[in-house]
Amino acid sequence: MKILVINGSPKKKSDTMQITNAFLDGMMKNHKHEVQIINSYDSKIEYCRGCFTCMHNGGTCVIDDDMKKILKEISESNLLILSFPLYGYSFPASLKAVIDRTLPLTSMEMRKSGDRYEHVEQRDFSCLKFMMICGCGFPNSTHNFEPAVKQFKYMFPENQTVITVPESPMFNAPAAAIVTKPRLELIRKAGEQFAEKGFFDEELLAEISSPMIPEEEYARIVNGEV
Repeated sequence: MKILVINGSPKKKSDTMQITNAFLDGMMKNHKHEVQIINSYDSKIEYCRGCFTCMHNGGTCVIDDDMKKILKEISESNLLILSFPLYGYSFPASLKAVIDRTLPLTSMEMRKSGDRYEHVEQRDFSCLKFMMICGCGFPNSTHNFEPAVKQFKYMFPENQTVITVPESPMFNAPAAAIVTKPRLELIRKAGEQFAEKGFFDEELLAEISSPMIPEEEYARIVNGEV
């Protein structure tokens, strides 16, 4: 399997990339995969101009930058992972620019899907799976990730999987290893299951997405009250 990870974090020691790397470790435990990581903050990606030229000419963007290579890599991959920290309840700006520039993958033609319409792909992506791995600094999973998850599922309504992890700054706190190491092991297990079955158990996902320490305790630590 060819795996493409687009990392939306600007940090060299990204909390969310620790989660993603643990997931990839699990996938690689019993299988060989080709993994490529692209950092959106290190890429030259101009903003989409909304000219729609790409949707009429077969998928060629008028902007000549790193997005051409990224689109090629997406088209040749079997699993696309968007790894990012939650910014403003959504994607970091550099990753949002990448997402906007995926317009060449679709055409102006529309089709009805359920209660909504969507653009028809210009290429066959039936063998491509999509995954969102997102961490945030809040202590709870609910009422934080929902806007980003909703947007991700609208963009990729088929073959998509979502992993959200609250309290993710603890992955870079050595004192928190007593709770972060077991959580990373659960994420590795999820990667192992995904490599074997193409999905992982809902109970495991719920455990991964739960707070590592009680919400009130985490908030007190962040606020410097302990």
